[in-house]
Amino acid sequence: MATGLVGVVLWQNSYDMEEQRVSIRHGGHTLNGVLATPKDGRKHHGLVVYVHGDGPVSATHDDGYKPMWEANAKAGYASLSWDKPGVAGAPGDWLAQSMDDRANEAAAAIAWARARPDVDGDRIGLWGASQAGWVLPKVAAKTPVSFVIAVSPAINWLQQGRYNLLAELRADGASAARTKAEIAKSDTTRRLLKRHATFEEYVRARGGKADGMTADRWGFISKNYTADATQDLRALRGVPVLLTLADHDINVDTADTERVYRKLLDAGGALTVKRYPDAAHSLLKQSIEQSDLKITLTALFSPRSLFADGFLDDQRQFCSEANTNNTPGQPKRA
Repeated sequence: MATGLVGVVLWQNSYDMEEQRVSIRHGGHTLNGVLATPKDGRKHHGLVVYVHGDGPVSATHDDGYKPMWEANAKAGYASLSWDKPGVAGAPGDWLAQSMDDRANEAAAAIAWARARPDVDGDRIGLWGASQAGWVLPKVAAKTPVSFVIAVSPAINWLQQGRYNLLAELRADGASAARTKAEIAKSDTTRRLLKRHATFEEYVRARGGKADGMTADRWGFISKNYTADATQDLRALRGVPVLLTLADHDINVDTADTERVYRKLLDAGGALTVKRYPDAAHSLLKQSIEQSDLKITLTALFSPRSLFADGFLDDQRQFCSEANTNNTPGQPKRA
């Protein structure tokens, strides 16, 4: 039985694509990447470049990207991703980066890819989740891209933070008193950020308790808390964009995100909005994401089933249409 279970795990975690480790030079150091290519016999493919969300993310996102890479491969696209600086032995420190730094990094990766004989430089798109929403349009302003897949992006850093705070408090059934106290703490933090306070000042303001904050994390937030995608999104006008949103997202106000994207990009006729009623912020099924045990077991025995119904197929179809004519259709909502 044990041998059979191991066989099932190995089979379910085998993907129809080829993976290779690659090195990309940028800013005097090396990005440690993974390039996943289709097994279709072709020597020339389009490419989807992955831009991570927040946190210490590895190139494969602990293999979580692989079902998406396989979907891209089925559409005739390779996928490129890299370890964040300081992750999995990579040089640097991702907490020292601004959103502009991250955009420069992605632009360097695209330049590297365009120089490869196995990549079609005219068919390079971007995929980005969550925090990448502030990075994707900056990349598009630096170098031409064929399309963009934006997964659960926010618009304004501070508004997103307040939305997340209130949503988590509601989910916890917090009392009015606790909600008021947490909002007061948040307001204090905002004032500290606005006057460029040090980490030590932050700790003193919290009564000597860091509450999980570190000096490096405080520096990262201080560098990026004014991020707002509104103006940058204009760089995506005319670019086919797939906006992917989850109905159970407590991290991002998806209604606000959709409103801004539609206001700025609908006129160009290249925006597609997909909503997933059974999904959480990560686009995993909410019923699975709520349980660490379910995540672990599903990742082992059926990793493609982690994602909301239709999520992988929709991304494959979007890439396939981009692969055919670079115009995935008129704006629509599902």
